[in-house]
Amino acid sequence: MALPAHVAIIMDGNGRWATARGLPRTAGHRAGVEALRQAVRVAGELGLAYLTVFAFSSENWARPRSEIVDLMGLLRLFIRRDLAELHENNIRIRVIGRRDDLEPEILCLLHEAEQLTLGNTGLNLTIAFNYGGRDEIVRAVRRLGERIAAGELAPSQVTAQHLAASLDTAELPDPELIIRTSGEQRISNFLLWQAAYSEFVFVSCYWPDFTREHFVRALDAYQRRDRRFGGLTAQAMAN
Repeated sequence: MALPAHVAIIMDGNGRWATARGLPRTAGHRAGVEALRQAVRVAGELGLAYLTVFAFSSENWARPRSEIVDLMGLLRLFIRRDLAELHENNIRIRVIGRRDDLEPEILCLLHEAEQLTLGNTGLNLTIAFNYGGRDEIVRAVRRLGERIAAGELAPSQVTAQHLAASLDTAELPDPELIIRTSGEQRISNFLLWQAAYSEFVFVSCYWPDFTREHFVRALDAYQRRDRRFGGLTAQAMAN
């Protein structure tokens, strides 16, 4: 089986990684950024077309203020430090999630990253920031409601394709593989619509310890899966 075109990763366990080492949670987030840099490089080297990472959920705002400030600082640092390298490596950056409640400086950074890399044709790196799957679906339904109210679309005409086209990920294929680190085995409000037929691989290590070997093993596990999409594969039908 070929490699998945689109891999999504729930980067979980930064805080627990730090706590286990007697370090502040912020140290875990900093180590997590290094793991992200490596994962992006590996995805590019392996020839993946799309990589989506869950960087900051809409529920994460409930964390202590000091941790939020540090996370925003890391986002600024990642974009300012890595944007030139990502652009040089022909990587296109997209950001999905709510933007109407973000600080102007953060909005400008996200816009800069997207615009600078807009024409790139290599790896498509999507960062889920201030993102929640349920919120995304609600916003998509509102967009469809506005079209219906404007007379552009009748309620009876609404299809799954219309909803998918109204999501933040409208330009992306659904992920074939979703990887979650830290040993937790749940989706945590991530790509709820898009994950309908995704394969899942749960990795026991915390995100800062996620290496190229972990990535390759997850891809190997995917390649051994029998993906039927509710039907039968040709091999199964032959048997």
